[in-house]
Amino acid sequence: MARDSAWVAVSEFIRHPGMVGSAVPASARMVRRMLAPLDWQRISILVEYGPGTGRFTFETLERMPRDAVLLAIETGESFVEALRQRCDDRRLIVVQGDARDVNRHLAEHGLGEVDCILTGLPFSTLEPSEAETIMRETVRAMSPRGMLAAYQMRTAIRPLLGRHFASLRASYEWWNIPPCHLYWATRKRQGSVMAASEIAA
Repeated sequence: MARDSAWVAVSEFIRHPGMVGSAVPASARMVRRMLAPLDWQRISILVEYGPGTGRFTFETLERMPRDAVLLAIETGESFVEALRQRCDDRRLIVVQGDARDVNRHLAEHGLGEVDCILTGLPFSTLEPSEAETIMRETVRAMSPRGMLAAYQMRTAIRPLLGRHFASLRASYEWWNIPPCHLYWATRKRQGSVMAASEIAA
């Protein structure tokens, strides 16, 4: 099964290098560090952008309350099929789609404000307008106490986080291929929410 997952990851990376952060799964150490600051008892809805083979997805499910929901949004058809085949956890909803449409996906599944959004989408490869749209829709989807947790090879996402969130914690994980920047953003800015609402209107 691990070999199959690795093949799917490499195949998707070759087909869509701009949308897949890395062909190598995240290290166990990086996963633990990324998920450690999350207040799991207060998470009832979590969204994951770009779950890939599920390296973070399965670790997240182990930590989430039994009545919580994990909405995983993935563009790659192979990743979506593999995740659905590997996991029958009723808390997991896997949809093939784009992070820009996070609010539509939430509405289609009767889900409200999100407590946490986890992303490994490579913001450094996105067009600035697309990155801004994803961030605005992300802020719009989150509850006032929500957290955005991001792991990135580069720092392109940091200015976006600074514009949309009042509190930002950052770290760096060397023990990963490639090493990654880790971010945890909270306290979404009111101006950002208003701008997102205007765009939606």
